[in-house]
Amino acid sequence: MKLKFCFAAGIAALLFTSGCANVKPWERGTLTDYTMQSGRDPIATAQAEHIWFSREEASGGRGVGGGGCGCN
Repeated sequence: MKLKFCFAAGIAALLFTSGCANVKPWERGTLTDYTMQSGRDPIATAQAEHIWFSREEASGGRGVGGGGCGCN
C-alpha cells in the first residue's frame, strides 16, 4: 500500500513539474504581443462582464466574492 502511494506521488510530482518553463529575455517579446493580451477586445470584455453579472448576480464577475446566491 505504501509503495503504491509513493509511486502515485512520484508520478503526480512528475506531471505537475513538467509544465514549468523558463522564458529567455529575447523570447519575452512574443508574449507581450497584442494578440496575447487578454483584454484586447473591450467590447467582448464588456459583454462577458454583463453575462457574468446577469448569471451570477455579482458585481464584476471576475475575482469578486460571492457565489451567485446574492450573499456577498
